[in-house]
Amino acid sequence: MRAIEEKQGSPFAYEFKRTHRALDITEFPDSEIEKLKNVSIAGRIMAMRRMGKASFAHLMDLSGRLQIYVKQDQVGEESYQIFKLLDIGDIIGVTGDVFRTKTGEITVLVNKIAVLAKSLKPLPIVKEKIEDDEKVIYDQFADKELRYRQRYVDLIVNEDVRNTFIKRSQIVSEMRRFLEAKGYMEVETPALQPLYGGAFARPFITHHNTLDMELYLRIADELYLKRLIVGGFEGVFEIAKDFRNEGMDKDHNPEFTMMEIYIAYKDYNFMMDLTEEMVSTICKQVLGKTKVQYQDHTIETKPPWKRMTYFEAIKEETGLDLSLMSETELNKAAKKLKIEVNETGGRGKILDEIFSTFVEPKLIQPTFIMDYPLEISPLSKKHRSQPAVAERFEGFIIGKELCNAFSELNDPIDQRERFETQARMKAAGDEEAMVIDEDYIRAMEYGMPPCGGLGLGIDRLTMLLTNAPSIRDVILFPQMRPESKQE
Repeated sequence: MRAIEEKQGSPFAYEFKRTHRALDITEFPDSEIEKLKNVSIAGRIMAMRRMGKASFAHLMDLSGRLQIYVKQDQVGEESYQIFKLLDIGDIIGVTGDVFRTKTGEITVLVNKIAVLAKSLKPLPIVKEKIEDDEKVIYDQFADKELRYRQRYVDLIVNEDVRNTFIKRSQIVSEMRRFLEAKGYMEVETPALQPLYGGAFARPFITHHNTLDMELYLRIADELYLKRLIVGGFEGVFEIAKDFRNEGMDKDHNPEFTMMEIYIAYKDYNFMMDLTEEMVSTICKQVLGKTKVQYQDHTIETKPPWKRMTYFEAIKEETGLDLSLMSETELNKAAKKLKIEVNETGGRGKILDEIFSTFVEPKLIQPTFIMDYPLEISPLSKKHRSQPAVAERFEGFIIGKELCNAFSELNDPIDQRERFETQARMKAAGDEEAMVIDEDYIRAMEYGMPPCGGLGLGIDRLTMLLTNAPSIRDVILFPQMRPESKQE
């Protein structure tokens, strides 16, 4: 860097005017490639081969890589001496004419060079080689802890990682396009809330100095979006960050992205149809097909998806009909199934543990599990013909919950009773139980139309469509422990 400064001044530029990206040139019609004159490209040096007074290098931009050929008699001795000070990782801009080498590689013969940013840290060098017609990668930047922590390096050297996040952006765009095409409106609701609600979770707590009050980072968007349904909007959705102060594993990050949508005059049957249509459409638009290869499984997202009730699914896997069992009987069944449960957690907690252990991991192909126990569905309407269950479904793919949906509860008296039950559970020590939101009940008292609601995890959907085994692989900057002093 100091040597470049002495020769030309600061190696950190203000701008560079590009005429082309790498892909624009490499995909130009073969017969006309040498008509490309005086093109300007910019990118990071990813490979270099020096040969005295001439050098080859590969520049990488977001679209791909392109070879450049730098000759001293073409750029001048002074510029060539500066080029010799460059290394892998440096960002440069070049101008020149396009030609094909004797080996057929499209190349820019450089006549001007601009140093745009000098890299002060060495990149991990990733080497690729074709063996038996397959690409083999050597010296891969593969330490996952380091990759997540230094995502900027990960994106530079691992093309497949860049492609994952390009696909993630496409997934969100296609979801937004799908919903807007059906006439639903995107809205924004508060991330900082005086009360948290809409899910079973512990919140993050902060303090507002001016108002001298505690605020919570939202755990869900639900209650605010349903206030908008009360207010007269008939179809609203939000794609937003939610925050839950809970455990971290390959399927959970404390900060994650959800799409929630609420549609007036619809129920959970409509929301099932909407969900399978939306997921398969996004899959087709992003991947070009409705089938997805995830690990060892070929997943078909095309409707219709399999539908089973909650208790049917448990009976299929355990042989037990738990639908009419009391809490005492459920405790005995859990012990028989070798499930450890908190005996004060209530009937719903026991059922949830049994379902999560025996059923959820088996739901590989897209499946709607319907009609959940009322105890674990405090925001859902009671089933119209089965009072012990709720009109609720969850969608599962590859053994993971993808979405959660209800025929939304719109009876404020029933809602208050459910909230009060949750409050008693919270007082008994359940930190994830819901709190009573008096303003939300007041909103419902003005009259809330029948409504279908859906929450779908963007991160989980991205994991499926990019064959990612961990949620950290699809979040650009996942939450990490602090770096040790040695690091």
